[in-house]
Amino acid sequence: MKKIILALVVLAAVASCQEPQKIAFVDNGEVINDYQMKIDIESKFKKKDEDYKKKTDSIGRAYQLDAQQTQLRLSKLSPQKQQEGSQEFSQKWQGIQQQLQFDQQQMQQDFNVEMDSVIVKVKEFVGAYGKTNGYTYILGKNEAGSVLYGSEANDISEQIAKALNEAYGKKDDVKAVATEDKEASKK
Repeated sequence: MKKIILALVVLAAVASCQEPQKIAFVDNGEVINDYQMKIDIESKFKKKDEDYKKKTDSIGRAYQLDAQQTQLRLSKLSPQKQQEGSQEFSQKWQGIQQQLQFDQQQMQQDFNVEMDSVIVKVKEFVGAYGKTNGYTYILGKNEAGSVLYGSEANDISEQIAKALNEAYGKKDDVKAVATEDKEASKK
């Protein structure tokens, strides 16, 4: 019996000597939406989208003008020539329409690739930040409910967003900025 009590006391002593786990969470949406790299990418693609819309509007006007001129020209021809001219017109503009669709798909694909890189950079940064600042876990809060509730004291979204933007602004290694943030928080 004494051995069991002694073992329990030793086990309790060992358990009490363990370091407490440092756990925090970040609001994924807040961090990503505040990340300057994402804002810059959205701005860049907004400009590309505006340019694309101008291009399609211009092509649309050219199409209407060409359609009117072609219709006027074809109205003076025989039915067979009208059909041939109509097919030529359709083929000409079908190729242009396909190119526009390709351009739009390519722009969307490029946007998705760049946004995926934002998510990867945020994940890498949070990992480096957690490791550098002694966190056991940093959980992600999102709409799917991975963190349903967390005390505001454990929400480090603002610190992560600030440090992430500092790293982006400096174009430095994420670990270096995470270390600088740890040293600043000690002061």
